[in-house]
Amino acid sequence: MSAAPSPPAFDPAHPNGGDSLSVDVNAQYAGYEFHYIYLILCCFVVWLIIPGIGLLYGGLARRKSSLALLFQSMLVLAVTTFQWMFWGYSLAYSRTAGPFIGDLANFGMKNVSAAPSIGGSNIPEIVFCLYQLLFCACTVQIVIGGSFERGRIIPSLVFGFLWATIVYCPIACWTWNPNGWLFKLPSLDYAGGGPVHIASGCSALAYALVLGKRKHSGEKEHGKAHNTTLVFLGTTLIWFGWFGFNGGSAINGTIRAMYACFNTNAAASTGVLGWVMVDYIKKRKFSVVGACEGAIAGLVGITPAAGYVSPWIAAAIGFITSVVCALCQDINKWLNIDEGMDVFKLHGIGGMVGSICTGIFAQSWVSALDGVTQASGGIDGVGIQVGRQFADITSISAYSFVVSYILLTILKFIPGMHLRVTDEVEMIGLDIDQFFDEQIGDWSMFEQNGITRLQGQSEPVSSAHSVKNVDEHIASKQA
Repeated sequence: MSAAPSPPAFDPAHPNGGDSLSVDVNAQYAGYEFHYIYLILCCFVVWLIIPGIGLLYGGLARRKSSLALLFQSMLVLAVTTFQWMFWGYSLAYSRTAGPFIGDLANFGMKNVSAAPSIGGSNIPEIVFCLYQLLFCACTVQIVIGGSFERGRIIPSLVFGFLWATIVYCPIACWTWNPNGWLFKLPSLDYAGGGPVHIASGCSALAYALVLGKRKHSGEKEHGKAHNTTLVFLGTTLIWFGWFGFNGGSAINGTIRAMYACFNTNAAASTGVLGWVMVDYIKKRKFSVVGACEGAIAGLVGITPAAGYVSPWIAAAIGFITSVVCALCQDINKWLNIDEGMDVFKLHGIGGMVGSICTGIFAQSWVSALDGVTQASGGIDGVGIQVGRQFADITSISAYSFVVSYILLTILKFIPGMHLRVTDEVEMIGLDIDQFFDEQIGDWSMFEQNGITRLQGQSEPVSSAHSVKNVDEHIASKQA
C-alpha cells in the first residue's frame, strides 16, 4: 500500500498559500480534497438557515409587519458579508490574534486564499472564511428578532454591522481562535452555543429592552403567530440547514462530523417531543408553533455538544433543553419585557442549558473520532469542565448583553438613527410604511377590507387609522 500523502501545512513565508501563477496551489491538498468539498457543501446547506429564519420570523409576526422580517433576512446577509470581508474575519480568526480579539492581519481579505486555514489544515482558508461568514450572518439575523414589529430597518442594519464587529467577532475569537482565552481554558463549544446562541439571545433581550414594549389596544392576535405555515416552513429549512451547521463544525469530513449530523437530528426530534409534551400536559392540546419551537430548542441545545456526545446523550440534551425552554414560556412576563420572537428563551436560555450539558456529558471517545481531538466532561471524570462551561456562559452573556445595550442606547440618540418607528407606523404596520406596493399574501385582502382586516381585528383601532388614512400614507410615500 502506498503511504498517505503528507497533510497540508501553513507556510508563514507564503501566507496566501503560494503564487498561483507559478505554482499549483491545489497540489498541497492532494488526497485531502474530500474535506474541503464536504465543508463547501455544508456552506450551501447552512445558507438555507438564513431564509429559514426570515420565514420563521415572518410567520411569528403579525401580518402587517411580516414582510419587514423577510426583507431583513436578505439585507442582514448582505451587510454581514461586507462586514466579514472588510474586517470581521480578521478580527475573529487572524493567526496573530490576542486572547480577546484579532488584529487586522487579514483586513480586506488580505492573504485569505489557498493557504491551510486556522480552523483545520485540510481546509483552504477561503472555504473556512465562507463557512464562518454564514455563522456570523445567521447570528446577526437571530439578534434582529429583538426588534420585532417596532424596530426601524436601517438602524437595525447599522446595529447589525456594529454588533458583528464588537460583539460577535470578539466572542468568536475567545471561543474558536487557538489564541482565544476560552479556547485555551478550555471551554467546549463545538458549533456555537456561546458565540451564536447565548450571545444572540442576550443581545436580543437588550434590543427588546431598549426599544420598549409594543403598543396595542387589546387586539386578540397580539403576540400570536399570523401564519403557521410560514413558521413550519421556516423551521424545516432551519432544521435542514443545521445539518451543515453542526456537521461542518468538525472542519473536516471525519466520522466525528457524521456523529454530529446524527446528533443534530436526534436532539431536534426529542426537542419536538419535549415541547409537545409540556404543551399537552398544560393545555391538553397540541400546537404546531410549539412543536417548531421545540425543534429549535433541541437544535440550540445540541449545538455546543454535537461533536462531543453519543447519540443517546444528544437525544437527552435535546429533550432537556426543550422542556426547560417550554417551562420558561412566561419569561417575558417575569422580566416585564416584550421579546416576541422568543430569542432569549430559545437561544439564550437554550444555549446556556446546552453548554452546561456539554460540560457534564462530553465524552472523549466521541471527539477522538476525528483522529485528533480528545475532550472530556464530567461523565468522563473531568468535573471541572462544568465550571469552565459556567465561565463561558457568564462571560459571553454578560459581555453580549452589556455591550449591546450600550451600543443600542448610543444609536438611539444619534440624529436620524432612532431605533423605533412612530406609534402610527406601529399601528398600521411596518410593511405599509417601509415598502412599495408589496405585502405578505394577496393585496386583495387589503383592498377589500382595509386596515381593520389587515390587522386581523374585529373592531377598528380608531378612526385615525381608517382605510382613507392608510391610502393617504401610501400616496405620500409614492409622492
